[in-house]
Amino acid sequence: MAKEKDTGRKMIAQNKKARHDYTILDTYECGLVLMGTEVKSLRMGRASLVDGFVQIDDHEAWLHNIHVPEYVQGTWTNHAAKRKRKLLLHRAEIDKLESKSSETGHTIVPLALYFKDGRVKVEIALAKGKKEYDKRQTLREKQDTRETNRAIAAARRRQRSA
Repeated sequence: MAKEKDTGRKMIAQNKKARHDYTILDTYECGLVLMGTEVKSLRMGRASLVDGFVQIDDHEAWLHNIHVPEYVQGTWTNHAAKRKRKLLLHRAEIDKLESKSSETGHTIVPLALYFKDGRVKVEIALAKGKKEYDKRQTLREKQDTRETNRAIAAARRRQRSA
């Protein structure tokens, strides 16, 4: 009898800084080639995507600067914490990312690292860097939306109580 794998999406790490620093143009979900101790370390919920980026070499996508700490109970078979890891994408997706990322101002950044049906997946995005004034504008819009929603909620509460 075969065991059923976990279904759903269990988040390991998110890169909130990427959404602040970049305008997200397109997102992709891809697999990741990992060692056994890396998967065990990720199951403990430990990883950092902050400095991560994707680079395409010889028509292969590689994930750089992702910090997956060494597995505590690992032995000499333990992995290097910041090694480059191969991404599993279809050829057409790699070609599209390669052509788009070669344009000025475009880059490929990881957004999230998670388990999906028992396998580690990474969500990457084709992104364009924001200028400082764009970042301020985005924060201002978010704050205005929040204030508007609060005012509407307060008005509804007053209306219900009256």
